[in-house]
Amino acid sequence: MASLRLPVTIVLECLIAIAALSSATPALAAAAPVYPERPVRLVIGFAPGGTADTFARILTPRLHEALGQPWVVDNRSGASGNIATEIVARSNPDGHTVLLVLSTSLTVSPTLYKLPINVDADLQPVILLANAQYVLVVHPSIKANTVNDLVGFAKAQPGKLSYGSAGIGSPHQLAAELMKTRAGINMVHVPYKGGGPASTALLSNEVQVLFGSLSSLLPYVKSGRLKALGVTGLARSAVLPETPTIAESGLPDFEVTSWFGLLVAARTPGAIVRTLYDTSNSILKTPDVNVAIRRVGLEVSTKEPEQFKAYIKAETDVWAKVIKAAGIRID
Repeated sequence: MASLRLPVTIVLECLIAIAALSSATPALAAAAPVYPERPVRLVIGFAPGGTADTFARILTPRLHEALGQPWVVDNRSGASGNIATEIVARSNPDGHTVLLVLSTSLTVSPTLYKLPINVDADLQPVILLANAQYVLVVHPSIKANTVNDLVGFAKAQPGKLSYGSAGIGSPHQLAAELMKTRAGINMVHVPYKGGGPASTALLSNEVQVLFGSLSSLLPYVKSGRLKALGVTGLARSAVLPETPTIAESGLPDFEVTSWFGLLVAARTPGAIVRTLYDTSNSILKTPDVNVAIRRVGLEVSTKEPEQFKAYIKAETDVWAKVIKAAGIRID
């Protein structure tokens, strides 16, 4: 068989190309971006001292330790968290400006407000971190000990019951309106300036029904001053295990939770998003962080970026229908 001989020039060209590629590889590796390169700004849409701020200060020291750069909390309160959301949506997509968001800013605000950004197009979900469910409570004067009892009472006497809320468009109102729609009942909405005044109104029987914070209403339930009929998560609460979920009480798939998550600007590189997800997920699994989060009334509950994105979309659709059906408007 005749031997195959390549021209010397071709051999030389191949050797030069291989050498060039080899020498370029370390340079390309060295040019790969390091994240984070500088301090990270964690923007939250609420004032210092609240649950969001407390949660941020649980996470930031651990993120600093894990990623090697400080995480600076930037409180930008106002407009139901929409100011903070816009800041992050318009930031450089390099992962150095991160949003710690409360669910309503992403799932309710797009329907209630004319936002200057598009949540779906301008933000990249990173991780759902934790959530808190609500509890449905009634004044003891109401002869209802279960969700079914309450629904039956409301159907028998339409419009007789009043429910309180923390204000127009609050999760308390949305939960009650969702229940009205699913159960086919009528209750009169009485908005207050915050969850505290709404709870006080219920205790004094100004209103008879309230969806409220589990942590703040628990002492009144334990003392018998209020009756707990159901919790709004899909699983029973560890602090009120004897109280069934509303979903298991005759309204299947009923779920209302407030949750916190991390997001960055759209077009942030996937490698950075993954680093943020992996690091945050690992931190949430540590026992001391878990305990600290439970103390502020939250439960760790995580979702990966794509799951989180789909979850935001699904919740936004649910609340858009509830808001439109109830005619809720922010004047």
